[in-house]
Amino acid sequence: MKIVSIIGARPQFIKCAPVSRALRKDHQEILVHTGQHYDENMSGIFFEELSIPIPDYHLGIGSGSHGAQTGRMLAAIEEVLLKEEPDMVLVYGDTNSTLAGALAAAKLHIPVAHIEAGLRSYDRSMPEEMNRVLTDHASDLLFVPTENGVANLAREGIEKGVYRVGDVMVDALLFNRDLAGRSDILERLDLESGTYYLATVHRAGNTDEEKNLRSIMAAFAALDRPVIFPAHPRTRKFLEQYGIAAGRNVRLIEPLPYLDMLQLLSHACAILTDSGGVQKEAYILQVPCITLRENTEWVETVEDGWNVLAGADTGCIIAAVSQMTGDGGRSGIHSAHYGDGTAADKIRRIISAFDKE
Repeated sequence: MKIVSIIGARPQFIKCAPVSRALRKDHQEILVHTGQHYDENMSGIFFEELSIPIPDYHLGIGSGSHGAQTGRMLAAIEEVLLKEEPDMVLVYGDTNSTLAGALAAAKLHIPVAHIEAGLRSYDRSMPEEMNRVLTDHASDLLFVPTENGVANLAREGIEKGVYRVGDVMVDALLFNRDLAGRSDILERLDLESGTYYLATVHRAGNTDEEKNLRSIMAAFAALDRPVIFPAHPRTRKFLEQYGIAAGRNVRLIEPLPYLDMLQLLSHACAILTDSGGVQKEAYILQVPCITLRENTEWVETVEDGWNVLAGADTGCIIAAVSQMTGDGGRSGIHSAHYGDGTAADKIRRIISAFDKE
């Protein structure tokens, strides 16, 4: 088969790496990078360090409002699909790139496969929630990481083409963990294992809302250990726009390559994040996580005691950190909710069987 894979944001590059390796054993893959993340540390370096093939198309869409960005992507992806005439389009996750790729393919009657299908936060105010719901309903093959995801789809009447395969981020993490161990990021930042918190903030509900961003930064400033904060370009823009200064124990640094970030995450005392992917990586690595949201699509991490939802309230964040890291901190149970690292190969085999139908 000729398969067009659509990626555009940092988490999708991570997920794409093991899937591309598997797919290319049997199929021709055309890789399309929308350009949703265009900073070198957010995009370019990932292709080199994760051994992802150079994209066949770089659409260079860049930033913009959700409607404008998605519209530009839709038009540009449609041009690629008309030219390449693929047998299938593969999309990942819940970004505007995901929705644009799924819509472009569906309107051209090209089968759509969605990796990381079935996730729900049940918060329709999140653009990501709308993207994932609409993409699932436009897809022919739905590759679901968890049993919760299968149940979510069934509640929406989606049962055909649903496969629980595990999570491709587990594949990526297991493949790259040893490589990450060679990173010297701890030495470069003069850090010792277990002596710092690692933070990421990028969701629109936290960055675009001044009150929320101020509350989160105030919580970081009040914590008992240094907070290492690789700031997404968008987050840094709003910090400057609102005149929010980082506390003395908050170290704002540039976005990091994946292997450096994985090493920092592995050795952190705890993670503070609004990222779904980072919540999941923390769980897999058994690092306590404080989620800066009121909900999560990765409910297993909360149920098992490795993650607590603190929202954007200063007091709640500080209390959650104490709860997760203090003397009475929870260690939680740990289960193989997200698979055993063979999701990419399962996806390859299912797609190959779909080709023969």
